Amino acid sequence: MISGDASAAPARALPLWLALAAAILIGILTALQARINGVLGVRLEDGFVAAAVSFGSGLLILIVLSLALPGGRRGVRTLVSGVRGHRIPWWMLAGGAAGAFTVATQGLAVGIIGVSLFSVGVVAGQAVCGLVLDRIGFGPAGVVAVTVPRLVGGVLALAAVALSLFGDAVRGIPWWMLVLPFFAGVGISWQQGTNGRLRQRVGTPLTATLVNFAGGTVLLVLAALVHVGFVGGPAVFPTDPWIYLGGATGVVYIFLSAAVVASTGVLLLGLGSVVGQLVTSVVIDAVWPAAGSPGILQETVMVVLALASVAVAAAPWGRMRRSG
Repeated sequence: MISGDASAAPARALPLWLALAAAILIGILTALQARINGVLGVRLEDGFVAAAVSFGSGLLILIVLSLALPGGRRGVRTLVSGVRGHRIPWWMLAGGAAGAFTVATQGLAVGIIGVSLFSVGVVAGQAVCGLVLDRIGFGPAGVVAVTVPRLVGGVLALAAVALSLFGDAVRGIPWWMLVLPFFAGVGISWQQGTNGRLRQRVGTPLTATLVNFAGGTVLLVLAALVHVGFVGGPAVFPTDPWIYLGGATGVVYIFLSAAVVASTGVLLLGLGSVVGQLVTSVVIDAVWPAAGSPGILQETVMVVLALASVAVAAAPWGRMRRSG
């Protein structure tokens, strides 16, 4: 088991309904960011450059906020002293690697497979990894038991993923485009737990988010430079302003995840965000379908299964039995 943080700043738990609402909002923003970055990748014909642009713009926003807000400046000072004093281990600074991988996956795949197929792959990764991380006590909430309702919720989420693999939509899509979202979901769960623990150490989600974007931007810029060195850079950059909002969207949802994971646990945060992500994905793909979209009927059934997974995992079954 991973022991609790003795030096962690205490965080007051949010009401479950409010924490779940924030988790659903995180999912909505994740789906929007996926579509924005996917379109940017298609327009640039380079998913690596699109990911670097997205993360880099988010980093600029966070630097400005960290300098402008007293809490941001205080958090950076705490971070620097914690790293120098070895109170903050190196792995707490590595959450940006998972974020970089997720954004790169969006830029490479979403423009082709659509938001829904990307989202259900992420669901699978989050469901599996969230159960494991909660069981070993990786998140700031400590060890969260793998109860039957939580396990059933994870299985229902996986059923939504399995459903997405049926039909003609996935035929002809490269296998790696279907696999990458699963590993992105694994990375997101690990990132949420890591960010929550770092947030405890530095005292503010803003600094935890800044660390994520700093590390992720470095990795993505290096990857983009290597890729451009081999294939050349984009011929022209789009002029539509909205296509560059992926970074700002990521700032908001990573900040929220770092703030609420202590109240939800890693699995429940993941499942709540799944609901928002899949519902939004259906809407986006219905209005703006991609070649790999499985169709509105199939997507609706997937969303119903995802909603059921969160309802089962989040319901206070133990309290209901005691009160009865």
